[in-house]
Amino acid sequence: QVQLVESGGGLVQPGESLRLSCAASGSFASISTMSWYRQDPGKERFRVASLSDRSGELYTDSVKGRFTISSDTAKNTFYLQMNSLKPEDTARYYCYAEIRHIGDRSLWHYWGQGTQVTVSS
Repeated sequence: QVQLVESGGGLVQPGESLRLSCAASGSFASISTMSWYRQDPGKERFRVASLSDRSGELYTDSVKGRFTISSDTAKNTFYLQMNSLKPEDTARYYCYAEIRHIGDRSLWHYWGQGTQVTVSS
């Protein structure tokens, strides 16, 4: 019914920037909450940033001041702008959204497939 499609990952050098995109396709009423998670091999996936009408923008401490989450409601797309990238930012990044469907007041959860970000000199 709804799919999240990610793009924008790649290999960059320390200090460079990258922007990840997550586009939601399908029929739905609205996106309530949008988030970015990341995961290194052998580690648990954790939330990097989130955006919602109620809570605004939230970031994990390690990316505050460097990463920015934003959205374009007309395109049903949200982004993660990553500046001043560090090697420790290397991970697979996943987008996640809580979506409300037409005629249904409950929230449905969706995950993107993930996109690899590698920061190396």
